[in-house]
Amino acid sequence: MTGLVRAIALIACVLAPGVHAQAQPPAHAALIEIDGPVGPATSGYFDKASAQAIEDGASLILLRIDTPGGLDGAMRDIIKNILASPVPVVSYVAPGGARAASAGTYILYASHVAAMAPATNLGAATPVPAMGGGFGDEGEQPAGAPAKPGEESPQTDEPADADAAPAKPKSAMEKKVVNDAVAYIRSLAEQRGRNADWAEEAVREGVSLSSSAALERGVVDLIADNIDDLLAKIDGREIETASGPVQIHSRELIVRTYAPDWRFEFLGVLTNPTVAYILMMIGIYGLLLEGYHPGAIVPGVLGAISLLLALFAFQILPVSYAGLGLLLLGVVLMVAEALAPSFGVLGFGGIAAFVIGSVFLMDTDVPGYQVNLGVIIALALAAAGVLVLTLYLLWRARRSPVQTGDPLLIGHTVEVLQFDNGRGWGRVNGERWQLNSDRGLVCGAQARIVSVHGLTLTVEPLETSSPG
Repeated sequence: MTGLVRAIALIACVLAPGVHAQAQPPAHAALIEIDGPVGPATSGYFDKASAQAIEDGASLILLRIDTPGGLDGAMRDIIKNILASPVPVVSYVAPGGARAASAGTYILYASHVAAMAPATNLGAATPVPAMGGGFGDEGEQPAGAPAKPGEESPQTDEPADADAAPAKPKSAMEKKVVNDAVAYIRSLAEQRGRNADWAEEAVREGVSLSSSAALERGVVDLIADNIDDLLAKIDGREIETASGPVQIHSRELIVRTYAPDWRFEFLGVLTNPTVAYILMMIGIYGLLLEGYHPGAIVPGVLGAISLLLALFAFQILPVSYAGLGLLLLGVVLMVAEALAPSFGVLGFGGIAAFVIGSVFLMDTDVPGYQVNLGVIIALALAAAGVLVLTLYLLWRARRSPVQTGDPLLIGHTVEVLQFDNGRGWGRVNGERWQLNSDRGLVCGAQARIVSVHGLTLTVEPLETSSPG
């Protein structure tokens, strides 16, 4: 019996490592992609994907970046997750032609390993002023972008011209924001041992670097042609993570992509300023149509849902409340023109307020976070077309001959129902009217209407108006 127990124990010891090995998932690198402007949907996606990757036992997180910039709050959320990550986070600007401008530069500096593909660039990290000359609210401050929306800063590996005076902050608030951004990116550079002086230049002067120049200046750690090349080059590196020192073993890692689920895809679409703007307009006009035609139901339901979705997006986006107020004022004035025509004064004033409010709606110049100008122009032209059509119909109605009313009663005949002492009652077109005449009238006879005074008709016997 003792021998049988020993045999079973020996077999269990032999099989246990194999069973454990089968239970262990293969080591892998988690690929997370930031493609497009950095916003609330991006930070939420990175938070969930990185947490899931760590739970799945990922050896490292590979963050592929191609972004023109984004919002400060979302950028800082991503950086906090990177700094607290127990596994290495390797940021990789790829593919060729991609960029890590603005917020992407900060994220690259925060990563444990910073890499770029050939023909990529980074930089232009100056905080972008909000529209109107000020800066956005704290916590939703744009993290920086090229000086003009949609325009990249020139790539250079040299400091700005010493003879050219750098643009000085115009206000105490701008100084405060720029200095805060400088301190933030320098702290990231010092923690990762990267070029802190160039990082400050990128914030203060908005300079950019190509991938090769970034490697020469000590801004990034390496250049890799593709992900396989990157994994081979970082193999064996020792880095410091939030959980302590880690040596990267990446040469044989399997790359597993962690794509955003439908919720983050939907949030990304919803927080697109142009989409939020269109939803708001659908909501406003849907409720107006429901008000004009009570019981239609569909416009009211669609309008209410669209308006609530738009308001949800606006509470996340950097919205200018002055711009939103002007936009709503414009809609109100255009509706007022339809209800109480003012010969275009209210209508064209509403269109002007609508266009100005739409342009100022997003309180930032960050690329990707502005309402599409073509959509604004299209909606403004549609509103102007409706207004012009309304004014034309009113003008035509005023010039057309009178078809109804008291003047048309003159000359018509009335049936006398009752008459006594110069006053009585008669019927015209099925209506009962009071009669007045200085001539005697007989009940059941016909009389001609001479004039109308309020609800009283002055009549005369029909035979007196006939040729004698």
